[in-house]
Amino acid sequence: MHHQFNSEFSNDRLDHPATWRGDQLFQSPFWRIPFEPHWLQENRKSGSVFNLSSDFTGLLHRIQAELEDGYGAVLLSGFPVERFLCRNEGLELLKSTFTKMASVVGTPVSQSAAGEQVFSVRNEGFAENDSRSRGPNTKKKLSFHTDRCDVISFLCVQQAKSGGDNQVVSSMSIYNEVLECRPDLVDVLKQPFFYQRHNVDLGNQNQLISQPIFSFCQSRFAANYLRVLIERAYQSKEIPEMSDIQREALDYVDLIASDSSLHATFRQETGDILFLNNWVTFHRRTEFEDHDEMALRRHLLRIWLSVPNSRPLDSGFAENYGSTTAGAIRGGMQAAKTTKDQSTN
Repeated sequence: MHHQFNSEFSNDRLDHPATWRGDQLFQSPFWRIPFEPHWLQENRKSGSVFNLSSDFTGLLHRIQAELEDGYGAVLLSGFPVERFLCRNEGLELLKSTFTKMASVVGTPVSQSAAGEQVFSVRNEGFAENDSRSRGPNTKKKLSFHTDRCDVISFLCVQQAKSGGDNQVVSSMSIYNEVLECRPDLVDVLKQPFFYQRHNVDLGNQNQLISQPIFSFCQSRFAANYLRVLIERAYQSKEIPEMSDIQREALDYVDLIASDSSLHATFRQETGDILFLNNWVTFHRRTEFEDHDEMALRRHLLRIWLSVPNSRPLDSGFAENYGSTTAGAIRGGMQAAKTTKDQSTN
């Protein structure tokens, strides 16, 4: 059953399980669920296929519901990564099994113009001006943001030498804080902000799109935020400069999200699988120290999902997400018309 939010025509506080604050996230019954060995059953006829048990599939369906109607964040712990990496097909088998699990929750969508459905989040050592460089493949601290999907999932294959903590914050709680402390900024954040096309989104014909930070559609809340692309957009001479009140509003969102009493901090360890609803949470990671050898570096697998129980969206998201209809396949990046030179992006 969906929780009903307050009308888009009023500025009332949101009341919902996803309005948790800080460590309250860890009180969720869906936080740190131990992975049961029998959930994965090796297909004896094919040594490169693992089947999911019926009770695990049932849990994944409950996770799907929890992400939309509950806390919006789920953590499974103890997935047997080593069971895969000791085999010849190792990483590829791990990717395909992770995809099979995630596909119970939703439909994987592309994360690049080349059509990648599983993205390796690790420090690739690209130069900052390299077109392949994006925040996830560096070791630097990232700012709070959302990704272009309904649900994001991370499987930790290997942690860094040190650092690389995860931080998650409820965007619904951020909305409530802005409403309480700076109500003058709420309407600003409901207005469209320009975004620059991502440097790997080469299938997108639009250099600039616009969408709100906070939005309501059919009484359902949704927040979406990637400030680095907003800042790039407003460097363009094609649009007016960002207004002082717009910049103040974004600064205030960042300030609230960074409050340690509002966000939850944890560290994904090997075998931890994290699911986040991008419409009710923002996430980031701290800077980390890595090993020199690529084989020992911090490595997470990431999948973007479009889920069948998703919320309807404000029409302002159509340019970036395709469909705004509840339950539609949406998000991700379109394939480029020519991918010959982009297959490594």
